[in-house]
Amino acid sequence: MTTNCIKFTSADIETVKGIGSISTLTFDLDITVEPVVSTNPMAPTHRVLGRSPRGKLVECGGIWKKQNKETGADYYTLTIRDHGFNANLGKAANQDDLSLQAVIPWGPKDAA
Repeated sequence: MTTNCIKFTSADIETVKGIGSISTLTFDLDITVEPVVSTNPMAPTHRVLGRSPRGKLVECGGIWKKQNKETGADYYTLTIRDHGFNANLGKAANQDDLSLQAVIPWGPKDAA
């Protein structure tokens, strides 16, 4: 699989599982994403799971559904906690398959 992409099981990504990988100069993760069922509007839509150095599957981040304040269009963001990694999900280049989402980094969170 191409790095920095997530392949969901269908184009309705909010409610389905997916697998992917994220590679940067400081880390390289194969990830699994699982939908979260919650009535809390602040809850993520997915848990992001990676492998520990000993091979255990551990939660390492999340995916959240957001809404563009200007256009009202929905979009998704992804965070990998231990690496301060943040990204948006979007249509992968040269792809018509909406179940394949590119992971588009936008930089570390500012320290609060």
